[in-house]
Amino acid sequence: MTPVTAPWVRTRLRAAPGAAGALALLVALTACLAAALPRALDRYADTGLSRAVEQVHAGQSSVQVTADPGLGLEPADQEDALRPESVAGSYESIVDTVESPLAVDGSRSAYGVRTTTDLTAADEWLPRPDGLPARMVLATPNDLAGHARLRSGRLPRVTGGPVTASTDRVEAAVTEETARTLRIEAGSVIHVRASAELIVHVTGIVAPRDPDGPHWSVWSVLRAPSLVRTPGGDPNAPRFWRGGLLLPPEAAPALLGTDGDPVRYWHLAPDTDALHGRDLDRLGASVVSLESGPGTEQLRSMLSPFTEVETGLDSVFTTYDRLRGDIGPLVAVAAAGAGTVAAVVLLMTGGLAAGRRRAELALLRARGVSLKGMTGRLLAETAVVALPAGALGLAVAVLALPGARLLPALWAAGAVTAVACLALPLRAAAAHRAVRVHGGRRDVASARASRRRTVAELTAVALALGAVELLRRRGATGTSGELVSLAPVLVGVIAALVLVRLHPPVLRRLTRPAGRLRGAVGYLALARAGRTSVSAALPLLALLTAFTTAAFGGSVLAGVSDARDRAALLAVGADARVEATAGPLPSGLSDRLGDVPGVRGLTEVSIAYQAKAADGRQSLPVAGVDPDAYAALAARTGLGGFAPDELTRRDGSEDPLPALASPMVAERFGTAPFPVRMEDGTSVTLRITVVRDRTPAVFRDDFLVVDRAGLSAQAARPTALLLSGDGPDAGALRRAAGEDASVHLRSEERARYVDSPLQSGAEHVYTAAVAAGAGYAALALLLSLAGAAPERTALLARLRTMGLTPAQGRRLLVLESLPQAVPAVAGGILTGWAAIRLLSPGIDLTTIALAASSPSAGRAELRTDPWSLAVPAFAVLVLTVGVAAGQAWWSGRRGAVAELRAGDGR
Repeated sequence: MTPVTAPWVRTRLRAAPGAAGALALLVALTACLAAALPRALDRYADTGLSRAVEQVHAGQSSVQVTADPGLGLEPADQEDALRPESVAGSYESIVDTVESPLAVDGSRSAYGVRTTTDLTAADEWLPRPDGLPARMVLATPNDLAGHARLRSGRLPRVTGGPVTASTDRVEAAVTEETARTLRIEAGSVIHVRASAELIVHVTGIVAPRDPDGPHWSVWSVLRAPSLVRTPGGDPNAPRFWRGGLLLPPEAAPALLGTDGDPVRYWHLAPDTDALHGRDLDRLGASVVSLESGPGTEQLRSMLSPFTEVETGLDSVFTTYDRLRGDIGPLVAVAAAGAGTVAAVVLLMTGGLAAGRRRAELALLRARGVSLKGMTGRLLAETAVVALPAGALGLAVAVLALPGARLLPALWAAGAVTAVACLALPLRAAAAHRAVRVHGGRRDVASARASRRRTVAELTAVALALGAVELLRRRGATGTSGELVSLAPVLVGVIAALVLVRLHPPVLRRLTRPAGRLRGAVGYLALARAGRTSVSAALPLLALLTAFTTAAFGGSVLAGVSDARDRAALLAVGADARVEATAGPLPSGLSDRLGDVPGVRGLTEVSIAYQAKAADGRQSLPVAGVDPDAYAALAARTGLGGFAPDELTRRDGSEDPLPALASPMVAERFGTAPFPVRMEDGTSVTLRITVVRDRTPAVFRDDFLVVDRAGLSAQAARPTALLLSGDGPDAGALRRAAGEDASVHLRSEERARYVDSPLQSGAEHVYTAAVAAGAGYAALALLLSLAGAAPERTALLARLRTMGLTPAQGRRLLVLESLPQAVPAVAGGILTGWAAIRLLSPGIDLTTIALAASSPSAGRAELRTDPWSLAVPAFAVLVLTVGVAAGQAWWSGRRGAVAELRAGDGR
């Protein structure tokens, strides 16, 4: 074989610079999108893991290590163990014990010594709510100056010689909240009762720099005092104040002389910037090692045999892993759909180039060029264009999305580049295996499909059916296998194969009736469309796959939006809710809220949450409403609609008051009358006449709704207002409500459901996948039309020499394109609808829609979104007709002589 030389490649690139530039642009764009997908998923996963750790309480996200001062040791050794040098040295050793990839954030970690048993403060000037003295927790946190701001006085310090267990006087600081609640000032003296009284001189008041950080929130008593009851479980037990005193680290040995049972503690805060979703299994292993593995044994041998390690990171990682496992397959479905359409476009690009150069390649084969040599030449000229373009796309993706792994992006961009390089050589090798001087007509379909094609189509059918059945049975979870991600794509593949099989015969059967019509344009269009070659399978596959992906992705996004709207509506009951914090709402509030911008109407409701039935076993919420206004609200929101007459008692009647009840309450009381004692002490007799699962006023499984005209004047006073409107002004509502009422907006509640970047990332990926699939499908349609453009142009030129007018030429091309576009559109709509109907039982959108699955909100199911089917269909029709009309107009401008050449085989 003659080696491939540069002059051949250079000559070919110079001969068709436009085609080379278009291929480079396509490869660069596709490689960029392919490389960006795994990097974007990595970034969403990393941000989601960091957010999951940051959102939980510091006591749950940090690793808490506690150790006694050394039981059984000499007093001097115990004192040395509590000194700051020893505790800080142990902190460094503990950090070294933490296994990678779990990293410790030293700026947010804390360590020191604290008492585990509260010490009684004997001073009578400290508040005593029920006559009991306050109790104190003494702690020596590290770097108090770095974690708090001094508000008054000075920071505590140790004066004189070293502190020992016999020291009876120390200095301390307290936080602003502790000082305000317990009436402590700089200069106050607190006498702590112990085996020997310890006098604590408060020298300063401090304010935490990061109140939610591990330094202050793991033991919140150090930041703010709490009012607790004496142990025993009695709800009426006397209460006492529990506060914290912050001693200097050098004073820690003094705690040995108290009855507080001091311990050393180390709170290790994880470095959230070093957390990566791809390391989740290793992170879990690191936590397990610290809690009950080799790390624990190492700490106990280093600190004390009674060292304890506690953390909630394992539960955080488990929850995050479950969320990622539920969202991952849904994202894979979108990626598979868009990737399939992009791959089809790359294959069509190679097929179009091979078709354009058919005569050239046939001539090379006829002159003795081997199949291997021809393939090598085509691969070289394609690689010269595709490899730099693929590298450029990869570089753009890496620069645009930093901080993610390079290898998955490299594999994705490499796969795109490989397909682009091999599409033309392999297509040409398949078409020119045998040396032919004259080729057959390219616009005629084969009379009978080959056995290979039949086997391939049956295999695709079997794979699609298996994927759909697997998804219906097991759902879109990580255990369903990779085949499930391709289920919507395979459904589109089956539809494309069926249409390719049925399309030509059906059109040929329609040709005979069309021949009886006046004019030859309709007959000619059908006759040409019925002779479509097998190569039309690729553009049809691209269109149907894009349809299915768009329908599936659009339905996912619509289902997510509907689930959030529904959950927010259930939580609020209307567009906004204003509810009294205690007692009824102030008079005149309804008028003020009605004037707020965006409020169209409001419904007054009086809710008695502590009403009790005759048995008195438990409280039962009773909502008093105006039947007409409340029925209109229930019908508008879709929450338990009813007719107003069903809650209205006849005038002057002494019958029991009709009530709307939840199924739980209806099952409990039945249809017999029963008395209910309201919060104001009055009693009313009710009879359940309507049963509904939901109601706007109460977001619970047990409720009663009655006409408030049948209640006492006190019980009928409104305690809540349900507002309807388009975007009520939240600030104006809160200003009008004042401090006596709380304001909840449906829009704010809806925004709260997205608390993880994994959820928002999945939505962004779906949106991008639908957009990319639509773009590549349009490109596939354009490539298909471009492949037939020379033949169509020559046909119009010949027909114009026979008297075809320009208007008839445009009509011919439009009519010829419609028999292909209309079945594709109809098949795409049917395929998208069928795919959603088949796959919806296995798709649960609750995880991606809501921050936490709420049983009351129900299961978020996948449903068909009409717009996701209608918009792509309309776009395909418009694009097809527009391109056909534009081609006819352009060929008419060139004239017949310019298109016809002697010996032209078109």
